[in-house]
Amino acid sequence: MQTIRYELIPAQGTDGEVAVITFDESNSPVNTMCRQWQQELGEVTAQVLGDRERLGAALKGIVLASAKTSFFAGADLKATMRLTPADAPNAFGEIERMKKHFRTLETLGIPVVACLNGAALGGGWEVALVAHYRIAVADPKIQFGLPEVTLGLMPGATGVTKMTRLLGLMGAQPYILEGKLFNPAEALELQLVHELVATREQLLPAALAHIASHPHAVQPWDDKNYKMPGGAPANPKIAGALTVAPAMLKKTTRGRYPAPEAALAAMVEGAMVDFDTALRIESRYLARLMTGPVARNMINTFFFDMNAIKSGKSRPGSAPRYKPQKVGILGAGMMGAGIAWAQASRGIATVLKDVSTEKAEAGKAYSAKLTQARVDKGRMTAEAQQALLARITPTASAADLAGCDLIIEAVFESRDLKAQVTREAEPQLAPGGFFASNTSTLPISGLATASSKPEKFVGIHFFSPVDKMKLVEIIRGKQTDNETVARAFDYVQALGKVPIVVNDSRGFYTSRTFGTFVMEGAAMLGEGIPAAAIENAAMQAGLPVGPLAVLDETALTLSVHVLDQTRADFAAEGKTYTATPGELLVERMVKELKRPGRAGGGGFYDYPAGAKKHLWPELKGLFEKPGVEWSVQEIQDRLLYRQAIETARCLAEGVLTSVHDANIGSIFGIGFPAWTGGAMQFIYGTGIETFLQRADELARRYGAGFVTETRVRESIEEFQPAYFEQNAL
Repeated sequence: MQTIRYELIPAQGTDGEVAVITFDESNSPVNTMCRQWQQELGEVTAQVLGDRERLGAALKGIVLASAKTSFFAGADLKATMRLTPADAPNAFGEIERMKKHFRTLETLGIPVVACLNGAALGGGWEVALVAHYRIAVADPKIQFGLPEVTLGLMPGATGVTKMTRLLGLMGAQPYILEGKLFNPAEALELQLVHELVATREQLLPAALAHIASHPHAVQPWDDKNYKMPGGAPANPKIAGALTVAPAMLKKTTRGRYPAPEAALAAMVEGAMVDFDTALRIESRYLARLMTGPVARNMINTFFFDMNAIKSGKSRPGSAPRYKPQKVGILGAGMMGAGIAWAQASRGIATVLKDVSTEKAEAGKAYSAKLTQARVDKGRMTAEAQQALLARITPTASAADLAGCDLIIEAVFESRDLKAQVTREAEPQLAPGGFFASNTSTLPISGLATASSKPEKFVGIHFFSPVDKMKLVEIIRGKQTDNETVARAFDYVQALGKVPIVVNDSRGFYTSRTFGTFVMEGAAMLGEGIPAAAIENAAMQAGLPVGPLAVLDETALTLSVHVLDQTRADFAAEGKTYTATPGELLVERMVKELKRPGRAGGGGFYDYPAGAKKHLWPELKGLFEKPGVEWSVQEIQDRLLYRQAIETARCLAEGVLTSVHDANIGSIFGIGFPAWTGGAMQFIYGTGIETFLQRADELARRYGAGFVTETRVRESIEEFQPAYFEQNAL
């Protein structure tokens, strides 16, 4: 066998034997439920049955072990990517066959013990649940759980059914519907793991000792006296909670994520029937999900694209990995303070400079506020808090930047100011150090003219709030060398964040594409579509907030400032910039209607003290046109297609160079709906031909923003992932 080893070893303290099943997939760093493994699971189950018949009572038990550093990684997601709805019956059959083998092993009457030497996630945790007794290494870094829902799937290899019967309908929900993970100590507290050992070498002896002292074993749900923890669905308390659960779930998923809804249905329906029927219900729901478009979209992006970034696919060159020891930050405002926190929390010495010591101290106070909240909740010790804060040195003196490996400017979006602070601080860099700008819109190549070493000048664009936003956009200027981009990439990963790499242009990728989203929303308002319809349709499409609310939060004045700067830049080149309808409406809101955004007292929304925000009532009279035709689908298509087309343009122009950067950047940077798999995956998941036909329709109605030029169409075809060449939906 190529994925499983089987052997009989002497039982402890008796003449009998113990069957040891060791998972060891060849040519793979982890164990997966690949087709070969599924076949060999049947073979090894047959071997166990043969030895049970041959040895009788002398077969004392079964041990499940792993030869990898982890226990078991789960499903073969590459195979899942190639499935279509027509494959659902076959998928159901495969799931059922695998579970039949699981049931055979756990109903022999002898103890099955799982030796959890490392992570057991998804299908890996379901393999562990075959065991009556689970022993884990007491390493807090090890993770267990069922994260399938984060990939558009649900646990379907007994996970839903068993976790529901182990924890109860209410207790299991966070682990099934939210994909909450847990470490060995937490698993022991939940009674999902029964024993902890200090090292992996102690696992097998502990397993043999348990088998010796527990000759008979039965799963809890197979015990005739079993009762579901917390009560069955008929229990009045449980029934009351289940009445509102679908509505609460729909509020979160907005109907765009079928996996949590399917998992909840499988939990409840399964709890009303016998165990084996519950397993079939679970299989049906999983087969439907794994052959559907949302799972394919989410697996592609959150597994394959994310792993491509983590493994350094966007990192140029082959320079050794790098982590700066001392980093300077210019500007202690919201962004600078957030970056200081991100660095100090990862052990990087930070010099936080502003025009006065008071402003720099105020920036450091942000980290004090964040750490204090953790101390108050028991998530951080006072000593750890003090150590973190000691890494941040607030100052008004450029001399304190001396010896920094990296200096990042995070000052106001003004070319002149950025040039001034660059010239002041750059001489303080350590030999071989590099300089970065946190600008969100200004072209890096232009800012680099203030640097004495433009090849060591790069864009590192953090998103606000820095402590919550995981994405960082690295921008390569025209002269930025590979080593500098690679070091910026490593620095971002050292902060525990997700880097994407783009080439220089106005707005780069994220700000440019984000701008099309909010301005399309503003344009629709200008056409007479009700503001509430625009905002609600956006939310129903899976966007985190509506475009008008986003404009308010980011400040309408900032959008107008960017517009003015763009006009000035075009004029300097002897060109005239033609503002879009959305940009003109935002400009009118600021300059004529004096509505600057939330920070200035109000924009598209009013913000009454102590009350919930609401749309500015004057919008109706100013912009709404009762006779204008609109539909929710049309609004949603305009918002999603506009961003997807701009993303494809960025690929065509070389601003983006990979689909994985596009998809991850769109979801984590600008809030593109996760169910789509990202802006490019939205195109591929829709099907290229279908997408382009709809884009043409939108272009005829709403103009140039939806036009897909020849080179854009060619780029869409060129960058199409191999998984979708045959299976676009």
